[in-house]
Amino acid sequence: MGEAVQKKVLVVCTGNTCRSPMAEGWLNHKLAGKGWIAESAGVAAWGGGCASPEAVAAMREIGIDISNHRNQPLTAALVDEAAIILAMADGHRREIERRFPHAAEKIFLVKSFGATPAEDVADPFGLSEDAYRHARDELVQALGDFLLYLAERGELSC
Repeated sequence: MGEAVQKKVLVVCTGNTCRSPMAEGWLNHKLAGKGWIAESAGVAAWGGGCASPEAVAAMREIGIDISNHRNQPLTAALVDEAAIILAMADGHRREIERRFPHAAEKIFLVKSFGATPAEDVADPFGLSEDAYRHARDELVQALGDFLLYLAERGELSC
């Protein structure tokens, strides 16, 4: 028998070196065996670059290794393959909608699944390690809310 088809969640930021790789790593850790896989891309990524050392270190602190991540630009194929697209900021959401208007109904801010109003995840690029930790912690909370959303809709396999 073949492997079950997995749904994809695509996480998008600017350069695909900080926020979206951290989110991708955390989601893949939590979604393993649940019928989903995460991928990430950047609206201004060139492709082939590594995750920032600070992002790698911040994720390593919570037991997740993203050291093999390579950034990639947002493409039509990635958008079309995704069941859900999570944008880090409203500017990313608008840019994805501008480039791919047919995907508008599946694009959400990553911080739109909790009890508080949707807002951007601040970009830690070029800032201190504490800024990366803060972004990581924001993402963990927001993505936990996203997983609850999927579970409540019956979208997670056991």
